[in-house]
Amino acid sequence: MLEDLIKHEKGFKYVEKGSGEPLVILHGLMGGLSNFNEVIEYFSRYFRVLMPELPVYSFPLLKTNVKGFSKFLHDFFKFKGIENPILLGNSLGGHVSLYYTSVHPEKVKALILTGSSGLYERGFGESFPQRKNYEYIKKKTQEVFHNPRHATKELVDEVFRIVNDRSKIIRTLALAKSAIRHNMSKELQKMKVPACLIWGKQDSVTPPEVAEEFHKLLPDSDLYWIDEAGHAPMMEKPAEFIRLMEAWLKKRKLMNA
Repeated sequence: MLEDLIKHEKGFKYVEKGSGEPLVILHGLMGGLSNFNEVIEYFSRYFRVLMPELPVYSFPLLKTNVKGFSKFLHDFFKFKGIENPILLGNSLGGHVSLYYTSVHPEKVKALILTGSSGLYERGFGESFPQRKNYEYIKKKTQEVFHNPRHATKELVDEVFRIVNDRSKIIRTLALAKSAIRHNMSKELQKMKVPACLIWGKQDSVTPPEVAEEFHKLLPDSDLYWIDEAGHAPMMEKPAEFIRLMEAWLKKRKLMNA
């Protein structure tokens, strides 16, 4: 069980499994360590897989932004002795990966992005006009996925708690605004690292045209689609996600064939 792998050290909460070259995974704004269960399980056979929990609700408000989380990632790498990792990020995690790469291009071996923010995303918006309406929150949570069954009651309950907690909602909105503010379009063209884009065809948060724009701007990128998947294809279609990711890593000689 992934829960058994969670460690709490030096102010970091993270999962670590496997050995070898580092593969670091970053979850999204409303995501968590469980979002990549199958991915971690599979790739830990070939890599040292690490996934820190981003301090979405515990960082000082002034540092709760893309830049602050990039610094958090830098500190995590220093603590764990990680050098030249492959970064895999979903949504906000993809954005943090991109920002970190723009600041430390020599310290990243490759990027894998899925439903990444950094150019444009459509989320809840800048407010939650019906945040006390459970059915509204349920509907908005379901919209993240192509198949609404992935918006389990447990997940909807968690989102409902977040948006009705004043401290958490302030930080959530601060991060959403930070993502809009930190548009990466100019920086992307300078990034020379190999980049893999794996996108859900039915992603309504970062729609397909966002993936196409990433593909156009990143100089050394490959774009792959997963049908019948929304903003989190690694959750909806984990086997397909793993297949595409593995094929790309082998193609780029980042993983033994």
